[in-house]
Amino acid sequence: MRINRLMQIVFIIFPSLLLAQKIDNTVSYKNIENNNYFRFHYDNDYFAATDENYTQGYNFELVTPTLKKNPVNWLFFKLDNVKTQYGLSIEHIGFTPNDYVSEAIQYGDRPFSAAIMLKSFIIETDTKNKSRLSQSLSLGLIGPGAFGKEMQVGIHKATGNKIPKGWDNQIKNDVVLNYRIAYEKQLLKYKNALALNANGSLQIGTLFTNVSIGANALFGILNSVFENEGNKKGFQIYAYAQPIISVVGYDATLQGGLISNDSPYTISTSGVERLTAQYNLGLVVKTKTLYFEYTRSAITREFKTGSSAKWGGIRIGFTF
Repeated sequence: MRINRLMQIVFIIFPSLLLAQKIDNTVSYKNIENNNYFRFHYDNDYFAATDENYTQGYNFELVTPTLKKNPVNWLFFKLDNVKTQYGLSIEHIGFTPNDYVSEAIQYGDRPFSAAIMLKSFIIETDTKNKSRLSQSLSLGLIGPGAFGKEMQVGIHKATGNKIPKGWDNQIKNDVVLNYRIAYEKQLLKYKNALALNANGSLQIGTLFTNVSIGANALFGILNSVFENEGNKKGFQIYAYAQPIISVVGYDATLQGGLISNDSPYTISTSGVERLTAQYNLGLVVKTKTLYFEYTRSAITREFKTGSSAKWGGIRIGFTF
């Protein structure tokens, strides 16, 4: 009954379909083997020596059993005989065109846009079937209220870079309400040195709507997320690679919100690329209490007159 109620809500409110997101902390290679932890994530295209498209993002993530009482969790359907982690995060993402200094609208390029969200999520790991299911619900705002202008201008002033002047042309204020579900399955594991997993996800909402499939491979000194507690290593260091293919239904950072239609400039429906490819590469170092990660990502063009984009990121976390 809960699943049926959830699907009815989703398809009544959101008639379009979608997936991939810029910041994903639920995939297994980012796992922290503790029910209580805090993690900070920061992305910036500075790591890839660019300053356009997805220009920066950050995420503050808290996982603790206390969040089991979060009333949003009743929307998520539950599995039996699984390990469940309950989390809450604040996420901010920002996008700019190539010429962010000009005050004029950059027709044919990406619109200025920013979004901020409060995200409730659960992660369910099934060690018997070697699989992992994660769900999240995000509520927030896209537009000037997400203070993308203030943040980028402040960073550029502090670092002595050119000051962005085109934010007055950004996507206007609109509501963000997104549901995401992701599934991951272990395909291969060799000792504590190599793992290969398949993953797929679906996201539906007013910010992004798309579906994605992919895989991730890990190599190094690692523990398997899909095994019971036992003789797991206290220290881990491993590299990962994750290719992803996405079919895009809607992207409010390009097309504007679903409610407001007075943005100065947006990409037309026909101008959006409906198929994108992305890869993520990274290095993770973990102890029993600390988590460190450096990641690099690239994605094919997301609109027909645009270009491919690259960025990098860091994650720092600790258990408590």
